[in-house]
Amino acid sequence: MIKIFFVVYGIMCYLVSLVTLLWAVAFVGDLVPPELRANAMPLPQALLIDLGLISLFGVQHSVMARTGFKRWWTRIVPQPIERSIYVLLASLALLLLFWQWRPLPGVVWQVEQPLIRWLLWGICGLGWLLVVASTRMIDELALMGLRQVYTHLRAQSLPLPVFKTPALYRVVRHPLMLGFLIAFWITPHMTLGHLFFAAVCTAYILVAIQFEERDLLSYYGDTYRQYRKEVSMIFPWRRPRKAANSSQ
Repeated sequence: MIKIFFVVYGIMCYLVSLVTLLWAVAFVGDLVPPELRANAMPLPQALLIDLGLISLFGVQHSVMARTGFKRWWTRIVPQPIERSIYVLLASLALLLLFWQWRPLPGVVWQVEQPLIRWLLWGICGLGWLLVVASTRMIDELALMGLRQVYTHLRAQSLPLPVFKTPALYRVVRHPLMLGFLIAFWITPHMTLGHLFFAAVCTAYILVAIQFEERDLLSYYGDTYRQYRKEVSMIFPWRRPRKAANSSQ
C-alpha cells in the first residue's frame, strides 16, 4: 500500500507541475484572468513583494537540488518520493508567485504592427516548446519524480545516471534555460513588471547554472569538463572537436 501511495503521490505532483507550466505560459503572456491576479500596490511595496516571491522560489529550487541537501533530506523523507516532493514544492512556489505577483505600471515597448506581433508571439511560443522538448530529450520521468516511484513499486533499482548529449544538447549545454530566456524576453508587449520579472529570472538562471554545473563536474568529472570546452552554455554553438583538441 505504501508503494501504491508513492505512485499516486508522484502522479499528483507531476499533474501539479503541468498545471504550473500552463499557468506560467499564461502569466508570461499576460493571459491570466483579472480575477486571478493580485491587486496593484505602490511601486516600492510591489517591488519588494515581487522580489521576495522570486527569491522564495529561487532558494527552494536551488537549495533542494544540491547533493548535500538531498543526502540530509532523504534521512527525513523516503528516497522514492524525494524528487516528487521537490517538484511539488517548486510548483507551489511558482503558483504562489503567479497568484501574488504585483503588477508594475508602465509600458517599456509596445509593438503595434500585426505581422511583427505575431512573429514575436511565435518566437515566444518556440521558447516554451524548447522548454518542453529539452526535458523530453533527457530523462523526463526521472526529472519529474515518476521513474523513482515506479521503480520502487517494481522493487527495482534506479539505473545510475549516464552522461549523454541528445539533439540540442550537442550544441548548447542548457537548452531548457535557453527556452525560458526566449519565452521571458520575446514579447510584443513589455510592461515594467514583465521586464522586472525577466531581468531577475535571467540573473537567477545564470547563477543557478553555476551551481548545477559544479554538481555535474563533481559527478561526471573530465567527461563534463571536456563537454564544457566544446559546447556553449546558453547560446547554441559548438566548437569543432579538432580545434578543441589542438588547444589542449
